[in-house]
Amino acid sequence: MKKIMMIAAMIVASMSANAQVADGVFTLKPTVGINLANMTKLDDSKMRAGLVAGVEGEYGLADDFSFSAGVLYSQQGAKYKDSFLGANLDLTCKLDYINIPIMANYYIVKGLAVKVGVQPGFKVSSKISGNATYDDLNSSGSSSIDNAKGFALSVPMGLSYEYNNIVLDARYNLGVTKALDNGDAKHSWFAITLGYKFAL
Repeated sequence: MKKIMMIAAMIVASMSANAQVADGVFTLKPTVGINLANMTKLDDSKMRAGLVAGVEGEYGLADDFSFSAGVLYSQQGAKYKDSFLGANLDLTCKLDYINIPIMANYYIVKGLAVKVGVQPGFKVSSKISGNATYDDLNSSGSSSIDNAKGFALSVPMGLSYEYNNIVLDARYNLGVTKALDNGDAKHSWFAITLGYKFAL
């Protein structure tokens, strides 16, 4: 009987050591990384690289399941080509948001989590910049985008891996709402971040 009790104790201790998140514990994670952003249904578009940075909080509901929410500054948009009055235009659409990711996180194995959620975003800046080429003449400039929508909803999904409180997070964010008043373009971007998680 003593041997059985010792084996049971070892199994319980092992399960505790492999717990993914502590039930009832709240953690904070400052994070910073890069966005690789584009927009759907935008002809000849290419990715715009931008900054993503902020903080996320996570609350453990079980050893392998948690909810998280955060506030992230996110540079989005796209690069694309256009033409106007015979001039060739190389343009960068810069749409920057404060995003609020609300995520459900399921830990498959120790440190490795699958996550999905919903993410409302609120526009803080909308500009377009670029170069115009006409014959041998070149010029550049920038202006605000008047038809950019102030609210953007997206669905973030991805994976994260944690080791010694360092968290590498990779997410694809699928835009749900239109980015502009005219047209059907929506946001679509990958975000890769590195953060440090600590319990409060």
